[in-house]
Amino acid sequence: MATLTAVRAAPTRRTDPAGRLTRASGLGLGVAMLWFSLLVLIPLGAVVVKAAGGGWETFEQALTNPQTFAALRLTVVTSLLVTAMNMVMGTLIAWVLVRDRFRGKAVLDVIIDIPFALPTIVAGMVLLSLYGPDSPIGVEVNNTRKAVFLALAFVTLPFVVRTVQPVLEEMETDVEDAAASLGATRLTTLRRIVLPTLAPAIFSGAALSFARGISEYGSLVLLSGNLPNRTEVTSVRLLTYLEGGDTASAAAVATVMLVIALLALVSLDLIQRRVAGRG
Repeated sequence: MATLTAVRAAPTRRTDPAGRLTRASGLGLGVAMLWFSLLVLIPLGAVVVKAAGGGWETFEQALTNPQTFAALRLTVVTSLLVTAMNMVMGTLIAWVLVRDRFRGKAVLDVIIDIPFALPTIVAGMVLLSLYGPDSPIGVEVNNTRKAVFLALAFVTLPFVVRTVQPVLEEMETDVEDAAASLGATRLTTLRRIVLPTLAPAIFSGAALSFARGISEYGSLVLLSGNLPNRTEVTSVRLLTYLEGGDTASAAAVATVMLVIALLALVSLDLIQRRVAGRG
């Protein structure tokens, strides 16, 4: 019986004694990488090759264009601001959903996922009807940069909430209680115990939020007005290039956005590692 228990508890070996993948694991890895390449690597490579085909002049012409630069700056800066807000508010909402008990909690838990379920153009219509002309609450922000911030905040809200919530549910409160019994203040407990534990989830949600923000299109089309040099975002600017037949410039801008996204992901990962390490 003890031998059987030990066999059941032993982890499944994925490599042979020499450290090589088994045949089954190698086949699984090959299929996974093939699927990932077809969906992600090859399309991304095609965009980069298309942009590189025009030489550095293509990048220079696209990035020195005042309208394109304004769209890039608005998209990146607004996405960063929205991501910072989501890191705070998303964590707070997740905390309330996990640690507090109140009427309507289940309904709120479902509503959080509405931005995931709604098509983005429908989200734009919802926001326009609420914050556009003849707003029922008297808040009219359409065709302004506030509209861009509002639309990105709406579509990215669930990311931090849904990454932090499972971690909070698995966290034991015994350590927090022990810290409190030893005289630690709530702020100290939050800074030294809670936040280091939540940091990987918070920054993972932040990375997803930023990536969604810089690529958003549908929810912005109706509410922002797409005004050149004012409320036009990068995705709309890309569409303008494509409609004008300038695929090289569109690929160049797309490549720049890809680099920005990768830099943001790496930076957020490094920050979360440092924050978690300080705990």
